[in-house]
Amino acid sequence: MSKIAIVTDSNSGITQAAGKETGVYVLPMPFMIDEETFYEDINLTQEEFYQKLASGANIATSQPSPESVMKLWDTVLEEYDELVHIPMSSGLSGSCQSAMLLAEDYHGRVQVVNNQRISVTQRQSCLDAKLLAARGKNAKEIKEFLEADKFNSSIYIMLDTLYYLKKGGRITPAAAAIGTMLRLKPVLQIQGEKLDAFAKARTTNQGKSIMINAIKADIEKRFGGMTEDNHIWLQIAHTANLEEAKVYKEEILKHFPGYDIHIDALSLSVACHIGPGALAFACCRKIKA
Repeated sequence: MSKIAIVTDSNSGITQAAGKETGVYVLPMPFMIDEETFYEDINLTQEEFYQKLASGANIATSQPSPESVMKLWDTVLEEYDELVHIPMSSGLSGSCQSAMLLAEDYHGRVQVVNNQRISVTQRQSCLDAKLLAARGKNAKEIKEFLEADKFNSSIYIMLDTLYYLKKGGRITPAAAAIGTMLRLKPVLQIQGEKLDAFAKARTTNQGKSIMINAIKADIEKRFGGMTEDNHIWLQIAHTANLEEAKVYKEEILKHFPGYDIHIDALSLSVACHIGPGALAFACCRKIKA
């Protein structure tokens, strides 16, 4: 049986420390901040990122360099027969396509997964890949499984501010001004390739309810309904909003009693476009035993 390694990037929310604990190799994502390069969880912590964001620093995301990707792969392949690389959604970054091109030089030993996930759902893909490797699947089989499974997840994100969407040119200044005046809380969704609008809430509580109802609807319509074996993973993500995430967890448990709910910080690549104070609710269908 081949020895398979799992590699991802820091958009998964898996920190360097957590990666060592779970046996997942994590490629740090680069950021350009006021023309200086930083690497997530290497020389840029979550706290430092939000401090720079609040100060008005010019922050731009970037792809990992080909050299950094290949260096990590080469190091991993000294110990493993094959590796499965799970990058952030191809619809949100070009890093997936770049990795696929680089993998062509590895004669099948590197399999790049394009399953269009990010943050907590991308993290779950890494854990699923570890499980599949333990069951004896090779790298190509794991890639094919995860890509076939890609739509068995949903993320809904409630924003606290429209400022960063306006700053990034994703909404017009007029729309941002109206939304701010009305104190709207946009709820976005990630299902597949892109980050799209889903609903508008007038209050935080309404936004939380919208996300809970959306997840319930997805479970009923797309994932086979609720079952006694709790066949759905539930996750919460946030941007510099941990305490509110913990409160939200208790609210969710009233609707999903008995579920284990994982809480993580949203990746900084998403945070720089939506700002602090966001809350997200996500689900993934568990892979069958």
